[in-house]
Amino acid sequence: MEISKQNYLAHLNKNQKEAIIDLEGPCLIVAGAGSGKTRVLTSRVVHIIKEKKAWPNQILCVTFTNKAAREMQNRISGFLNEKVSSLPWLGTFHSVSAKLLRRHAEAVGLNSHFTIIDQEDQLRLVKNICK
Repeated sequence: MEISKQNYLAHLNKNQKEAIIDLEGPCLIVAGAGSGKTRVLTSRVVHIIKEKKAWPNQILCVTFTNKAAREMQNRISGFLNEKVSSLPWLGTFHSVSAKLLRRHAEAVGLNSHFTIIDQEDQLRLVKNICK
């Protein structure tokens, strides 16, 4: 897995580089739109893998949007020169939570084949219950 340090640390400011290189404990990135949050998270994942601090399947990396999750997957794949299927815990809060819940469904009294319903179905269900 050949990773160029210059590639994943390029074009970052001092605070962003610090968030990537300081691997003591978890990292929470809070910043405004367009500030480079996705770039920092992506670079941190690459750095963790490069420094052999964790296996890809041990890394939890969540974001709010599908767009940001896809962007992170694509960037990490580019830096690592391989598909990110080895990063099963990279995704949106919803997708990662659903995966965890399916994996441990019995522990909370669910069937692992549960269905997540959208807002429209939720409203229809509540209306039917209230009738």
